[in-house]
Amino acid sequence: MATVAEVPDEPGQAPALTTLSLAEASQKQEPTPKEQIVTPFDVSGGVDEQGKVKAIDYDKLIDTFGSQRIDQALLQRFEKVTGHKAHRLLRRGMVFSHRDLNLILDKYEKGIPFFLYTGRGPSSDSMHVGHTIPFEFTKYLQDVFNVPLIIMLTDDEKFFHSQKLTLKETRRFAIQNAMDIIAVGFDVKKTFIFADTEFLDGGHAAAFNNNVRELGKRTTNNQIKGTFGFNDRHACLLLSNNIAEFAFPAMQSAAGFATSFPFVFGPDPKKVSKIPCLIPCAIDQDPYFRQCRDIAPRLGYLKPAIIHAVFLPSLKGSESKMSASDADSSIFLNDTNNQIKKKVGKAFSGGQDTRELHKELGGRTKVDVPFNYLTFFMEDDEELERLRAGYEKGEIESGEMKAACTKELQAYVAGFRDRRAKVTDAIREEFMRPRELTFKGMPSEGERAATKEKRIKLLEAELARLREET
Repeated sequence: MATVAEVPDEPGQAPALTTLSLAEASQKQEPTPKEQIVTPFDVSGGVDEQGKVKAIDYDKLIDTFGSQRIDQALLQRFEKVTGHKAHRLLRRGMVFSHRDLNLILDKYEKGIPFFLYTGRGPSSDSMHVGHTIPFEFTKYLQDVFNVPLIIMLTDDEKFFHSQKLTLKETRRFAIQNAMDIIAVGFDVKKTFIFADTEFLDGGHAAAFNNNVRELGKRTTNNQIKGTFGFNDRHACLLLSNNIAEFAFPAMQSAAGFATSFPFVFGPDPKKVSKIPCLIPCAIDQDPYFRQCRDIAPRLGYLKPAIIHAVFLPSLKGSESKMSASDADSSIFLNDTNNQIKKKVGKAFSGGQDTRELHKELGGRTKVDVPFNYLTFFMEDDEELERLRAGYEKGEIESGEMKAACTKELQAYVAGFRDRRAKVTDAIREEFMRPRELTFKGMPSEGERAATKEKRIKLLEAELARLREET
């Protein structure tokens, strides 16, 4: 059975070193500058001329990906249109980039309904606090806009990309992760969660699969290679990418179209195709949806809008994200208070080497991991500013900053544990049952009746086939 520490978030192991002669090994090699890598499978900062690993440059990602920064004007419009204070992640720039968020606000102002879609690639039994960031923000959006939400658990993708994981393991991870996600606090009346391996094999995925086929037909291997960096030989594994990896993007994209879920949005494809979608996700997932947005108009669908979050940094520093494959880099949602205290105590600090230097020069909040975590999790803007100013002036020491971070994370995880304890198998099954959702602009009574009748006929036909086989 794979454990948290054994299962990588992304595919592959480091390539085996070739045999070097003693002379070659003794030669000092000059550092080679490297660009940062941000893909759905690998996230790391660049390397400069001195060989120093750099923090992830999000401004550069905006330029590279061609998205737009969420500026103050858009934040003010968001608050005006919704009548709600912006979430702390928006206020502090942790949710920082978008594609067509302004169009979603236009439609919301006009009373045009839309839906939210996000997901998780289940790679371990327990999620870590970095995984909760997009889900907490998604819950905020669901509450503010009062809209339905689709959550996709890509247990098949994790199986496709891993040399170690079995389908049985990724399926188990999906079930456990679904219960973690429910504990964030989503409204069961407005939320449908599905795991690919279960949903696609059930009787409700016909429309979803049709969209997968339409997307797949319009996507070439060269497009997938260009978007995701796939090669004939995988850079990490020294193996070719398998055909399932090439095919999967069509599946993740299909959930961005309301027509994939007629039991939620109604059976009329022409009407349902006009329902917009907003996808909150971490920036590394953008390649999937760039591909989706390119193809959507050719299917007669609206391009899904996207809103991007930064990564919660590793405990080891801002050069990489928190990863489930490295227990020492992460705070897991099932960690005890003592484990959290020990991990934060070892976190990378922006303090100076000595107390005297710290008082003279002050702490470096930009690279201080405990302070960075507080920007994600502490709600109180005034207290956060007090800690920042005091640390940078040298009035607050690293120990005090780590103590504040420990207290905040312990409270966050304890609150999650209390909610998670109340999530039963029956509750999870209800969230994952294909069904009608309740929301503004939901299908009419007649449309819902027609959808139910179609489902009844499908089930009756399946029962008839089963009786013939017995």
